[in-house]
Amino acid sequence: MAVWPRFRPRLLDSLDGYNGSRLGTDVVAGFTVGVLALPLAMAFAIASGMSPASGIVTAIIAGLVISVFGGSRVQIGGPTGAFIVIVYGIVVQYGVANLLICTMMAGVMLLAMGIARLGTWIRFIPISVISGFTKGIAVLILLSQVKEFFGLRIEALPAEFFAKVEALWAGLPTTNPQSVALGIACVLLVALWPKRWRIVPGPVVALFAGTGAAVALGLDVETIGSRFGGIPSGLPPFALPTVSFAELGPLFAPAFTIALLGAIESLLSATVADNMIDDRHDPNQELIAQGLANLAAPLFGGFCATGAIARTSTNVRMGGRSPIAGIVHALTLLLVVLVAAPAARYIPLTVLSAILLVVAWNMGEWGEFRHLRRYRFNYQAVLLATFVLTVVFDLTVAVQAGLVLAAIFFITRMSGLTQVRELETPGTDGAATDQATPAGTGAARPVRVYELFGSLFFGAANKIEPLLALAEPTHPAKVIVLDMQKLINIDTTGLDMLSTLHRKLLRNDKRLFIVGANAQPRSLFERSGFAATLGADNLCDDVATALLRAGAGTSSATAPMGD
Repeated sequence: MAVWPRFRPRLLDSLDGYNGSRLGTDVVAGFTVGVLALPLAMAFAIASGMSPASGIVTAIIAGLVISVFGGSRVQIGGPTGAFIVIVYGIVVQYGVANLLICTMMAGVMLLAMGIARLGTWIRFIPISVISGFTKGIAVLILLSQVKEFFGLRIEALPAEFFAKVEALWAGLPTTNPQSVALGIACVLLVALWPKRWRIVPGPVVALFAGTGAAVALGLDVETIGSRFGGIPSGLPPFALPTVSFAELGPLFAPAFTIALLGAIESLLSATVADNMIDDRHDPNQELIAQGLANLAAPLFGGFCATGAIARTSTNVRMGGRSPIAGIVHALTLLLVVLVAAPAARYIPLTVLSAILLVVAWNMGEWGEFRHLRRYRFNYQAVLLATFVLTVVFDLTVAVQAGLVLAAIFFITRMSGLTQVRELETPGTDGAATDQATPAGTGAARPVRVYELFGSLFFGAANKIEPLLALAEPTHPAKVIVLDMQKLINIDTTGLDMLSTLHRKLLRNDKRLFIVGANAQPRSLFERSGFAATLGADNLCDDVATALLRAGAGTSSATAPMGD
């Protein structure tokens, strides 16, 4: 229960000093975002293999919960394009009922992550991985909208990439010219809508203009009414999904994928909003809100939701500065459902597809590919690998591979930075002078001093291996001094190498001194018992003390021992 005193939604802080002026601004911002969310919620749901009503329900329920319990003052939650590919795959493979269960399982995972205060861990995912899978998802969204945009007569699109491409190619002869013309007009309207008129978002204008044109001209295009029969005038009744515990095992992996993507996108959206309003969100509180939202939405027929970057940015630009704007956004959508639901049956699916195409195009930020050559090979490889794997396989495989690849590159880089340098002619003052011993001399010195630089972890522990030769009984060295003042970190593998060196020296009547160990290495020495094994006299604060204890007294200079 000690966790719960830290459970504090930002809504409570935002109400301090709240007044009528701020309320007016939040209401305008929330209403604008609510109107914008209407076509997006329906488009995301249809592209995900769900009904448009389920998208609106998700935006209402999840958006309300995220605003009330969230850790950001301006976050707008709801269904997003990033989930389209994942949700569609789950619906095709497991069905809608199991999607709702997957969403609730993801909600439990997100809630647990927030309570365990793992919000900051999400930030450890490299930007190259995030950028790669974001671009991959954008490609998949673009591909998923080809059927609706061209009005192709395809019964159902496969979830797998190559099968989907094959199905679309086979269906191209059934292209509907009227659907294509209407779609192109809507894409241009959304893309070219003047920013100075942003109080009425371009997608909303395209929704009304495209629907009006289709009705007025009598275009032969598929609509929400012809496929789904329209949208109910009200929220679906509360209902608990039927859970079969025998089926939960296969659902764990897709549920984890939903939770991971929801955590990443929500915290990324909150970070973008922080930069816009000079604020700082609570990542753990935000994860708790995301968990509650994904638990609540399926109870009314909704599906997975997260923080929406585009809607959150619109909220900020329209002046929203508290969760009240997010609450108004949800209530606006509810009002639309209660009042204008019957008119939704006339909305052409081509119009919603056109809106999604623009969203996906903006989501990809394709200009980064042009500038990719400016970055190191490591960044390029991780981004491109994540991108390709997201498109060809799925997000889970892509993120796992991206993280492993990024970790390998990081280990290699840190290993290269770690150095062991010999002080060739040690002196009593522990400093390096400009008088270096000529190469080839001093090989028989009984005291050898080495400076360790960087991090002695499992990827760089082999840098100690050359010192093991000094512990041989035939080697003239009698004392080894390791200066660790520039060593910032050591792990158990590095400690094991030091222990091996110490045992081998001790076995041959030789001595090891550790000098200037920083807080982290010293803590590990003490906790592992290595400090006691080495002996307090062999742990020194500076090289001079170690040399005096070793009975040495020569001048010093530095030279690289080699990597």
